[in-house]
Amino acid sequence: MYTLKKSLGQHFLKDKEAIEKILEALKIHEFEQLLEVGPGAGALTEHLIHIPAINFKAVELDEEKISYLKKKYPVLEDKIISADFLNIESPFSGSFHVIGNFPYNISTQILFKVVEWKEQVPVVVGMFQKEVAERAAAKSGSKTYGVLSVLIQAFYDVRYLFDVPPESFNPPPKVMSGVIELKRKSELLSYKSEASFFRLVKTAFNQRRKTLRNAVRGIFDPEVLNDEIFNKRAEQLTIQQFAELTHLMR
Repeated sequence: MYTLKKSLGQHFLKDKEAIEKILEALKIHEFEQLLEVGPGAGALTEHLIHIPAINFKAVELDEEKISYLKKKYPVLEDKIISADFLNIESPFSGSFHVIGNFPYNISTQILFKVVEWKEQVPVVVGMFQKEVAERAAAKSGSKTYGVLSVLIQAFYDVRYLFDVPPESFNPPPKVMSGVIELKRKSELLSYKSEASFFRLVKTAFNQRRKTLRNAVRGIFDPEVLNDEIFNKRAEQLTIQQFAELTHLMR
């Protein structure tokens, strides 16, 4: 068998209904290559390996779980990447989908890693701590709308699919979980550069209680800051507005 490691944020999904709903959310999309992040004890993996005609890989940091999975599912012998997901290179050439019951202690970093791979990853279906899932899907004007919301939704349409309660896991986490779907946008934003867009968003939300004028004054010329849009706070701007403002940055 195996042990559960708190240090790796391991909470293994056992709810068959939740598993089926996650699989259904994935299968509505067409794909030829699939990466599972953090397969753990294989609750999703045992179904994913039976999807016909796909190239499947999984990335897992815990050597004990890797041994367990390979013994239980021999087909995985050469399909598991033994590494920290945050440190790996893209596991495929060409397009691939991503799925996972993502470790909660690195869930935000996982989403930013997906953004790095956005040209290759058209769809993500994943489970996160509900707070993170809600932030990823939040719209402008809401209290949960922030850096994560903007930088993910700049490239992906995000749908919050459903809640998953603590009792659906072993051991039960102390928080509610949520499953979201990311679908890459067909039209790209027009911004000065990706680096300037990221810089503006992070700078604006770093002091989100201040008006934009006070929060970002260091990256715009004084005459630009006279525009009325700078009377707003970061959470009041749409993603499109952030993109448009990058063209006015120093």
